[in-house]
Amino acid sequence: MTHQQRRPWIVGVSGASGTPFAAAVLRGLLAAGESVDLVVSRASRLTLLDETGIAFRDGHWREDLRTWLERGADGKPDAFAVGEAELDRVRHWAAGDLAAGPSSGSYPAKGMLIVPASTACVAGVALGLSKDLLQRAASVTLKERRPLVVAVRETPLSGQTLKQMVALDEAGAIVLPASPAFYAGATHIQDLVDFVAGRVLDAGGVPHRLYRRWEGELGGGSRDPQDR
Repeated sequence: MTHQQRRPWIVGVSGASGTPFAAAVLRGLLAAGESVDLVVSRASRLTLLDETGIAFRDGHWREDLRTWLERGADGKPDAFAVGEAELDRVRHWAAGDLAAGPSSGSYPAKGMLIVPASTACVAGVALGLSKDLLQRAASVTLKERRPLVVAVRETPLSGQTLKQMVALDEAGAIVLPASPAFYAGATHIQDLVDFVAGRVLDAGGVPHRLYRRWEGELGGGSRDPQDR
């Protein structure tokens, strides 16, 4: 794919707990044939190391990303298969690189998904700060009127954070709390993670089959998965 043809989704990963959500969103985008520009904040690398044992390194990002995406939400390695062709559609930008492509509105992008989004990230984006590439890319996404989905992962929420979430909504972002539902018939932690990831992709208009959609029939979630 040439540079002119490539129009990626920017995925920002902040320091909130919930790195399996980010992995599921990334797998969903790649499964849908989308290109991805990935920004992993400094804080999120500590969270990723704590939650998965994976050290995400700029110099070895491709290897580390594959290990991360192949890991299930339950921590088991090799739960998913990630091919070279899929990794070829990912471009990684260092979080401190404010000269990166996504820092400019002229850089072609479909929109941005921040998953998970910490309260610090919410505040930074709501206030229009650009302390790192993640926040700068989010500000660019808003000013260019592109879709911005902010998957907030925090509880409880303070009044100040709630005000900042309202500010994001008023600026045109979609504020999407990482709140799994149970009507889809979850039987595994991965099902709950995939539901949230699926709702993030729904907000961006990206097709997927990560969860069973509501069809207006009570009791559907309790049926055998093979009968759904």
